Amino acid sequence: MTEKTGPSRRMRADAQRNVDALIEAAKTVFDTTGVDAPAKEITDLAGLGVGTLYRHFPLRSDLVKAVVESGIDAVAAAGPELSAAHEPAEALARWLRRYAELLGTKRGLAPALHSGDPAYETLSGYFIDKTGPVLTALLDAAVADGSVRDDVSARDLLYAVANLCMPVPGEGHDHSRRMVALLIDGLRTPHRRVSCDSSH
Repeated sequence: MTEKTGPSRRMRADAQRNVDALIEAAKTVFDTTGVDAPAKEITDLAGLGVGTLYRHFPLRSDLVKAVVESGIDAVAAAGPELSAAHEPAEALARWLRRYAELLGTKRGLAPALHSGDPAYETLSGYFIDKTGPVLTALLDAAVADGSVRDDVSARDLLYAVANLCMPVPGEGHDHSRRMVALLIDGLRTPHRRVSCDSSH
């Protein structure tokens, strides 16, 4: 296959910029309005037409999935940076809070991971593949220096935080933050305390 005609050809730079702009705009709109926000609200913020949105993301689930994957990529990339800048327990705590922010601030993203919708079937695998090794490295480092308990797996923490970020009737995102802070505190060993400070 040639680069010009094959399905694996590189996306034109302008088309990629449009995709990136739509994903960034969708992130912002989902923060405030939710994943069912009108398409025009997203495209107006991106400075693009509705036709461009539907050309790249024919279904709303395609856009939601792209936003989730973009957020997962950013959270995964933060792991090594936090590990280099902080003690193991603090790096772990900050990463878990950042992951919780991804799920909690984007209305509808946590439910998407649990919805059973076929459109999101690959999200769970993508999520585990990207974040699992990162969290494992952070957790192993904190266990190795004795600051957190050794009977919890990275997979346990990934799903525990996701569950804590599911919407609770009558409660806002602050509730999820408090629950995640309690989870982080519960990771401590008797003689050490994992930071529950909400700053990043």
